[in-house]
Amino acid sequence: MKARVHVYLKPGVLDPQGQAVANSLKHLGFDEVGAARQGKLIEIDLNTADAELAQKRVAEMCDKLLANPVIETYDIELSA
Repeated sequence: MKARVHVYLKPGVLDPQGQAVANSLKHLGFDEVGAARQGKLIEIDLNTADAELAQKRVAEMCDKLLANPVIETYDIELSA
């Protein structure tokens, strides 16, 4: 089973990288860009076929290492 974890900054947390991306896109002529937020994607191969167990274990991984719960939130996608 594979897990894809999308980690994002919580709303209200300043995102200087996202702001730099938005500014750069505007300077390149993409005037329609209003704002950008940057996150990270983590792909994990799991040695289990149990989706419920996989969801639980990946959430534990996020809470302990992959995301900072003070300023970040995450979404988990599982696939076979």
